[in-house]
Amino acid sequence: MPDTAAIEVWTWPTPNGHKVHILLEELVEAGHGLPWRIIPVAIGKGEQFRPEFLAITPNHRIPAIVDPDGPGGAPLRLFESAAILIYLVEKAGSPLIPVDPVARYACLQWLMFQMGGVGPMFGQYGHFANYAAEKIPYAIERYTNEVARLHRVLDKRLGESPYLAGPDYSIADIATFPWIRNPERRGVDLGQYPNVARWHDAIAARPAVQRGVAVLADNQRRGTMTDAEREIMFGKTQFTAR
Repeated sequence: MPDTAAIEVWTWPTPNGHKVHILLEELVEAGHGLPWRIIPVAIGKGEQFRPEFLAITPNHRIPAIVDPDGPGGAPLRLFESAAILIYLVEKAGSPLIPVDPVARYACLQWLMFQMGGVGPMFGQYGHFANYAAEKIPYAIERYTNEVARLHRVLDKRLGESPYLAGPDYSIADIATFPWIRNPERRGVDLGQYPNVARWHDAIAARPAVQRGVAVLADNQRRGTMTDAEREIMFGKTQFTAR
């Protein structure tokens, strides 16, 4: 019988989905666990355009959550991965976001750095270098350079501090780690960024992280995107499938 109090996690095994999976597993690991259940959204099949998903997020992007026991006991629908991380960690009362105001804003600034920089720029590299039907040298060069620049920023920061927000592991690290995994997909050699490599390996060794990236792992992309999937993900279908 389904747990009616469980948080619905509408997701898929992408870096943005992995953020939420990892956080939920970290909360369990620390004794702050919340009840949750996965609702897969197969983005290659266009399930992100289904009315039931669009009722949660108008932006048809995973992840999104529905908490039947939101603030004041009312149901809460929430999209955007950073907003979800902040909500879940505060609901659980976890120290994965600091209470001290200065430390809290340090955490939030690096979380926003991931949302505004790492995620979008790495995503654009992936699109133009790996998925676009037409290879555009200017675009590939631009985003290759930006991926390298962002790695340099991270490497400098992680040479100053064990984790992005300071001495303690936080949601800033949880949000960024899935985008640093599998660096070969972006033509990156982490050996050129020793501080990032140290940080990556420490996080990858965490049991909760290993469980988080295993969520829906059997559905992860392997091989070349089909023309039909490319049309769904990047073509006109994304505007007409609603």
